[in-house]
Amino acid sequence: MTDAPARTTLTGDELVDLLAGPLAGRPDVGSVMIVDGVPTGRRDELARAGARLATLPWLVLARHGWDGAAAGALGLVDAIVDDPDDLAAIDETVDRAPIASVALALHLRSRWPSIADGLVSESTLYSALQAGPEFARWRAETPRRTDRVPGGPAVRIERTGDELHIELTRPEVRNALSAQLRDELLEALAVAEADEALHVTLTGQGPSFCSGGDLDEFGTFADPASAHLLRVERSIGAVLARLADRLTVRMQGACAGSGIELPAFAGTVIADPGTTFRLPELALGLVPGAGGTVSLPARIGRHATAHLALTGTPIDAPTALRTGLIDEVAEVPAPPA
Repeated sequence: MTDAPARTTLTGDELVDLLAGPLAGRPDVGSVMIVDGVPTGRRDELARAGARLATLPWLVLARHGWDGAAAGALGLVDAIVDDPDDLAAIDETVDRAPIASVALALHLRSRWPSIADGLVSESTLYSALQAGPEFARWRAETPRRTDRVPGGPAVRIERTGDELHIELTRPEVRNALSAQLRDELLEALAVAEADEALHVTLTGQGPSFCSGGDLDEFGTFADPASAHLLRVERSIGAVLARLADRLTVRMQGACAGSGIELPAFAGTVIADPGTTFRLPELALGLVPGAGGTVSLPARIGRHATAHLALTGTPIDAPTALRTGLIDEVAEVPAPPA
C-alpha cells in the first residue's frame, strides 16, 4: 500500500449489497468507504454484513443521516464523521498512514473476552506496525535527541493512612512515558496491589500530566517481537485496570497518547478545565499502544475512539466530559516541578 487509498462514496444499502456480493467485485485492500445514509435492511441482513466486514481491510466512515442509527447499522461503520474539517483531517491521516489506519479499524471491530486479551491483541498489532514501512519512514524523519541528560527518579510515592499518592516527576519532558518511568510506576502500583485498603491518586508534575510516550525511545528495542513480549509483561494498563475501583487520576495540560490511554482505565478521571486530549499515533504509522484501544472504547465506544485517532485532533475537557472520556472537570493545580 504505497499509493493513496481509493475512496468510494455509497449509500448504506449499497454497502450491505457490496458486503453480500462476490469477493471479486469488492474494493481493494485499504479502500476508504464513505457511507451516506443508514442501511434499511433487516436485522439479520445487517448482522451477516457486519460479520463479513469484520475481516475486510477497509475503513468505513459514516457521513450523513446516522443520528439515532440502530446497533446493527452502526456495526457496519468504523467512525461517524459529521464535520467536513474532521473528514479532511482523516483524509490526511489515511494518506500518510493507510496501513496503520485500516489496521486500527480492523482491531477496534474485534470483541475481546477480557481486558487482558485486548491488551495482548493491541500489543501484537503495535509490534507488527513497528516492523512496517510507515513507522520506519516516521523514525527516519524524526531524529532522536542527542542532548539528553539523565534525570533523577521519574516517580514519587507518598502514603498517608489509606491514601497512596503517586506522582510522575519528569516535568522537563512533560512526563513523557519512558522505560524508566514505566518501571518505576509499576513498582509504585505494586504497593497498591499488595494492600487492598489503599486508594490511589495519580498525578503529574509540571504543565502536563503526561505528554505521551518518550519519542526518543520509540523503536529502540532489539526487535518488534521481543518488544511485544516485554510490552505485555510490563503493561501498566493491565495493573491500572485491576486497581480501577480505587484509582483516581487528576490531569492537566496537553495529554496525548499514553497520557490519556492509561488514565482511561481508572475508575475516576478528573481533568483541569484547560486539559486537552489527543491520540497522535497514526501519524507515526502506529496505533495506540499503551492500552488505549481497550480503555477508550470501554469509556466512549469504538466509533469515537477511531474518530479521535483518525483525526489526530485534540478535544477539550468539556468535550471529553460529554463523551465520557473523563468523569469530572475541576481545577487541578499543576504540582510544582
